[in-house]
Amino acid sequence: MNDRHGKTGRPRHAGYRRLATGVACALSLFPLVGEAHPHGWVDVSVRVMLDDQGRAEALQQRWRLDPFYSQLLLEELRAEAGEASMEAALDRLGTDIQHSLAPQHYFTHVTHDDDPVALGEVEAVAALIRDDRVEVMFRLPLAAPLALDRAPMHYRLYDPSYYLEVLHETDGDTPRPDALTIADADCTTRIIAADPDPAKVAEAASLDRGEQAEDGLGRFFAETGEVQCLRS
Repeated sequence: MNDRHGKTGRPRHAGYRRLATGVACALSLFPLVGEAHPHGWVDVSVRVMLDDQGRAEALQQRWRLDPFYSQLLLEELRAEAGEASMEAALDRLGTDIQHSLAPQHYFTHVTHDDDPVALGEVEAVAALIRDDRVEVMFRLPLAAPLALDRAPMHYRLYDPSYYLEVLHETDGDTPRPDALTIADADCTTRIIAADPDPAKVAEAASLDRGEQAEDGLGRFFAETGEVQCLRS
């Protein structure tokens, strides 16, 4: 599949209202440029938070929206802010994202020993502007703390419609050291690249801007984060 910077020459654009209503909506009020899915990308970094017993209790996430997506969003935010401050507009954006992404579990799917892990409600949502890109940060708790010494925990982040491509932060083609972290010397992490079937790649490439992808297409292009902790 083409990389997040669009080596195939297909820009990955979207608009403010699709993000503000959850990034999970099927339609954007801005026209899309290019035809193939995805139409935008998100760079993510994840920090696995531990409780005082060394069990995983939350995924602290940071999403960075692609430059063009960010530009469209910022233009709309400035127009809607009026006399209000940009800080207030960003606060409102964070609240909109929190409420509308909840039914999608914030694009986050966690498993442990191949069993699904229940998630809690997102906390501490914040949106800000850094280096002309919109960043959204939040803490996603697990429903119950999870011991990682017997089997690794895995997670995947993806937009089911594959409208947006969600990938870990990279330096070139290599995940950055801070793309997946955990504050415990006894724990190891790795990011496993997706290996989609060529038929799924062809399917995504064939979808034009007016077509809706099959539900769940995004999972075939999702990276997998893995965390395991070894205890003596």
